[in-house]
Amino acid sequence: MRLVVTGRAGQVTRALQAAAGHGVVVIPAGRPEIDLLHPDGVDVALAALSPDVVVNAAAFTAVDLAETEREAAFAINGAGAGAVARAAARLAVPVIHLSTDYVFDGTNPVPYVETDAVAPANVYGQSKLAGERAVAAATDNHAILRTSWVYAAAGKNFVATMLRLAETRDEVGVVSDQQGAPTYAPDIADAVIAVARNLVADPHEPRLRGIFHMTGAGATTWAGFAEAIFARAGARRLPRARVRPILTADYPTPARRPANSRLDCGRLTSTHGVTLPDWRDALDRCMDAIAAQRAADEDKKT
Repeated sequence: MRLVVTGRAGQVTRALQAAAGHGVVVIPAGRPEIDLLHPDGVDVALAALSPDVVVNAAAFTAVDLAETEREAAFAINGAGAGAVARAAARLAVPVIHLSTDYVFDGTNPVPYVETDAVAPANVYGQSKLAGERAVAAATDNHAILRTSWVYAAAGKNFVATMLRLAETRDEVGVVSDQQGAPTYAPDIADAVIAVARNLVADPHEPRLRGIFHMTGAGATTWAGFAEAIFARAGARRLPRARVRPILTADYPTPARRPANSRLDCGRLTSTHGVTLPDWRDALDRCMDAIAAQRAADEDKKT
């Protein structure tokens, strides 16, 4: 099964490459061949790669920057996603599109299900919702996977930020009134491959298509996530700091964040047989990977 993944450098793309094997070939496709700011060449580029499934992981992910670079966010996350889906439709292959918890405004007191009303609270969420709609309009042969709080052992993410801050600070203020589920990129990769297998195996089953929520099991706050990171950091001789819980109002950002980003992932489990591991177990694996990489880097210096 050939998975062509848009976006060469993203956390999910790297995780998919690491998960390849056992009959799965992962082919990253990015600029200059595929540039979602200028998607005219998407059709030709994807056709040349002969995909069995197209995974659209490319995105404008700078949430705060999107507030001032609205045109670029909508071009990549909205129109670009639609162009990828149309190209997949012309090739008669399914498209898996990665989306976000930010399509909701976060006012629900309980985890969101796929049929809940969408109401993005910031430009990033609005652009991702536009992408969902463009994908759905382009082809029925799609699976839109909404995820949240994505992190990995490498790249720019919350875990990396906390460890970096802990190198120079004894205490870090972290928001404690936003809830969500940290989701480890390798777990996303495993889930994407499982969904792709199902789509290819049963090309005419509508239940396998549509929108699905896909996050790590369980939930926490950003402050709780930070505390868990530092608790594991100490045991692995990584930088650690105290967490000072603060309110969203104490840490203003250009883009408004949802207070509740929890997603109910029951539909993914019942339809595709996919359940992501508990976020705490995933964090253990991530911290082990970070510690191992740092130890290897130190060995190279000696």
